[in-house]
Amino acid sequence: MKSIVITGVSTGIGFGAAKEFVTHGYHVFGSVRREADATRLQADLGDNFTPLIFDITDIDAVRSAACQVEKILGDRNLSGLINNAGMATSGTLMHQPLEEIRLQLEVNVVSQIAVTQAFLPLLRARENNGYKHQSGRIINISSVLGKLAVPFLGAYVGSKHAFEGISHSLRRELQLYGIDVIIIAPGAVSTAIWDKESAQDVSKYLTTDYAESVTTFQKHFVQQGKKGYPPEVFGKFIRKVFETPKPKTKYAIVPNLLLDWIIPTALPARWLDRIIGKKIGLFQK
Repeated sequence: MKSIVITGVSTGIGFGAAKEFVTHGYHVFGSVRREADATRLQADLGDNFTPLIFDITDIDAVRSAACQVEKILGDRNLSGLINNAGMATSGTLMHQPLEEIRLQLEVNVVSQIAVTQAFLPLLRARENNGYKHQSGRIINISSVLGKLAVPFLGAYVGSKHAFEGISHSLRRELQLYGIDVIIIAPGAVSTAIWDKESAQDVSKYLTTDYAESVTTFQKHFVQQGKKGYPPEVFGKFIRKVFETPKPKTKYAIVPNLLLDWIIPTALPARWLDRIIGKKIGLFQK
């Protein structure tokens, strides 16, 4: 039985992926931050799921989880690592607290490297291993916003752009061990997060000049999120990419591919600036 580690499986894309891989005969080691989520997922996903309780920003906990997986595997190796756990902050870069921006980069960039370093030996990235054995595969979950920048999510956009650049460098380095690194950039995902107050709260920016535009943007962003693909669709897509013999280096999965990805990424940047600016009211009247 093949084994795979997926971070951030309590909800959303991570849960969809964990369920998909378990259903198709994999043993999934899935990270969560709370004991209650571990218990719930163990009951939902069955014996082929092993919860790992750690926060990806806690390097000691990450390394401990890697040791736990190693003991369970014995002389076997991981088939894959899916770096999915992450977070998103919003706000105008002119006003967003620096501690929020630092946390955004810590979670979505530095901690992804920490997790990868901890589990790479179990993917056969070991000294003097070379191409002697079949090595594992890494999938890094980015976002369409890693390429398609929007206002009021600058810190998040920056973190995903950095993560993608690091992923390309890592893939080229890991050729030494025969380990591939693939980026998957999802668009909107329909989860319960869009019904939470935190997804719609822009109150700390309502006293700034951006009050009207940030409110318009946030309403549009939440509406688009609710129209997105369900997590199960992403889970199926991730597994298919993982099992593709000769995958591309990057995939985008977007509900409205033409209007929300192909056209915006093909337009000149200045044109897109004005389209977005007009849509959410960023031009002075």
